[in-house]
Amino acid sequence: MASPVSRTLAGRAFTIAALAGAVGIGSYSMVAENGTREQPQAESSTTATKETSISETPTTFTTADQGSCLTWEVKDDGSISNFEQADCEGPHRFEVALREDLGTYPTSEFGPDAAMPSQTRQAQLREELCGAATVRYLDGKYDPNGRYSIAPILPPASAWEKGDRTMLCGLQETDRNGELVFTSGYVADQDQARVFETGECLTIDAANTLTPVECAEPHQLEITATVDLKPVFADHTPNVDEQDAHLGDVCTAAAQDYLGGEENLYQIGLDPFWTTQRTEAWEGGSRSVNCALVAPREGGQFAELVGSAVDGREHLLIDGAAPPEQPDRRPLREASEQPPAAAQ
Repeated sequence: MASPVSRTLAGRAFTIAALAGAVGIGSYSMVAENGTREQPQAESSTTATKETSISETPTTFTTADQGSCLTWEVKDDGSISNFEQADCEGPHRFEVALREDLGTYPTSEFGPDAAMPSQTRQAQLREELCGAATVRYLDGKYDPNGRYSIAPILPPASAWEKGDRTMLCGLQETDRNGELVFTSGYVADQDQARVFETGECLTIDAANTLTPVECAEPHQLEITATVDLKPVFADHTPNVDEQDAHLGDVCTAAAQDYLGGEENLYQIGLDPFWTTQRTEAWEGGSRSVNCALVAPREGGQFAELVGSAVDGREHLLIDGAAPPEQPDRRPLREASEQPPAAAQ
């Protein structure tokens, strides 16, 4: 009988691709929606003011510049309050990478009478003005499939009507639903890996999107640990084989700890599994990976699980059936070996 590690390696490519695809899709959709959902904007003014032109340098809605951090509160109706600068080492929602004046944009698109950019146009401005500048701000250390996404912030409608064309480009973090969350510390100093919490169960849909669900619902993976690989490979970028060699033992031990012992892992009928970081993700700042439990199928895909492995085999279904009975085996060597008796 193949070991859990060797049996699971055959199915790794499928889930690694799924993880990468899921994070990439989530990051882009969040950026595209940021302009209207949680972008900090004050209530719109009903009267446009044309007495102030852009050339007269109107008062800007914020003095925040590169290296500043911002925070705000979101009311129940979605409006923004308490928009202010914050200590980057403490909780905040946004880190500024670039301050841009759209009034100098090389067209008349953002002239004195121009309407605010639409959601679609804001996504385009993110690509045109924010993307490369933000990566430069991070000295090239950015994982687009990681925790942080690049996004713009525009003035509130009232400031835009008075001629303020300031746009801030920067970095923010979202939860699994695409909602902005508080983060602490400068992005350049953080592990950018997007990982799942121990005990979460994940489903993989037809689009290879990973979504946390209740473990009582159908799923394919159950997370057993998060592993920081930075101390292990402190002096170089590890390839997948190097990560596999380290994580095979680490994630097997994590599965045993998660289930309360090696015998429980053997009896549950699931295999240890782990993710790895691709070279571009590692060099972009992602250092952590997940260990999980799976039931591999022929062909490299994973069986559907219902129930949490921590509740035992009697509460777990694998593709609609109870876990297969495991054959009797000899006691493990480390359990059967006893230290020699002390000399009398």
